[in-house]
Amino acid sequence: LYKHVFRNAIIPIITGFPGSFITAFFTGSLLIETIFSLDGMGLLAYTSVLNRDYPVVLGTLYFFTIIGLISRLLSDLCYVLVDPRISFERINS
Repeated sequence: LYKHVFRNAIIPIITGFPGSFITAFFTGSLLIETIFSLDGMGLLAYTSVLNRDYPVVLGTLYFFTIIGLISRLLSDLCYVLVDPRISFERINS
């Protein structure tokens, strides 16, 4: 059952879930930290945008981007582990 059903069923979950989770997580942190005045990266990004503090805006944007790229990389690695037919090697023409 694992070999036939689980591997084919988990592929769409692995490809779509991490990206939407990270997006919802950072959007939620921005919203929750702004509403409840909690200190965190979301509130820092929000106040730096309001104060036009461009180095801090770029730093938080860079941080969020790196976290998103790492999650995408982990998603691709899990994709290869679940489905061994997938290969990211170069195809010689």
